[in-house]
Amino acid sequence: MDTNRRRTPIELLNEILANSEKMVPEYLLISYEGVLYPANFCSPENFKALQSFEARNDDIILAGYPKTGTNWLEQILKDLETTAGKYTEEEINSRNSIEKEVPMISRLEFRDEKQFQMMKKLPFRRINTTHILPQILPQSIFKNKAKILLLVRNPKDTAVSYFHFYNDMPLLQSFNTWDEYFTAFMNGKLTWGSYFDYLIEWNKYIADDHVMVITYEEMKENQTLGMKKIAEFLGFSLSDDEIQTIAEKSTFKAMKEKSPETHGLFGKIIFRKGIVGGWREFFTEAQNKEMDRKFEECLGGTKIGEKIKYGIYCKA
Repeated sequence: MDTNRRRTPIELLNEILANSEKMVPEYLLISYEGVLYPANFCSPENFKALQSFEARNDDIILAGYPKTGTNWLEQILKDLETTAGKYTEEEINSRNSIEKEVPMISRLEFRDEKQFQMMKKLPFRRINTTHILPQILPQSIFKNKAKILLLVRNPKDTAVSYFHFYNDMPLLQSFNTWDEYFTAFMNGKLTWGSYFDYLIEWNKYIADDHVMVITYEEMKENQTLGMKKIAEFLGFSLSDDEIQTIAEKSTFKAMKEKSPETHGLFGKIIFRKGIVGGWREFFTEAQNKEMDRKFEECLGGTKIGEKIKYGIYCKA
């Protein structure tokens, strides 16, 4: 690789993946405020730099627990924003030039001080994705009323998807068995912490008019309708033809096929099956009952719990 030129985000991802394969397992993770994070991407310095991020009121924040479909929805958001913006070629080239100054990986918590400084130069709406708890996010996001799109997926499919991700990703310590992993998931002993704690915290914000909840399941069932809801929430003016064109090129299948180009070596790890209901191949009867109890205890009667439609997607 030519060391005199700037690396692309994909080259950075591939390099991180290659380096992680050489790391001693106990050094793969860090703990910050009691939550585990991948050491190759996150550091205390990253979280300190994160607080310097000054959100704008036209920023878009895509929040979601890992393996709920954030990579998929992030690309949809970018396509919606670019199409609605009707940018000139000169404006697009200007943006690309700024972004090439400091290559960035999309998650807010992966960025350092230099990258946050670069973000101030971006002239258009900025789309940022994150898996972290709302109380760790910069308060300017809430103070300045950036648009927050919260993506939620039923816990059983999320657990199975995260299990495969953990065992396929060299950045993380793999589990010997599904049962071992299930215990860790239920106790929140995974990177980015507990699925349930994550949604309990975000449930406090979903009544705000600048926050919208959308589920993975509704996007899978009717992607076009889901995109129309998102576009309306974000104030995007798009024709039915424009929505349909974006939907056709951003199906899960289409994005999986294109993932080597968009996500490098991570592509085959990030985009697996993208189905609803795959949990039935993994959960034992006892695990089903344990998850049912946990969901009712943590999210029963909440707005987010209602959105998940647990009785439809998670009953054996």
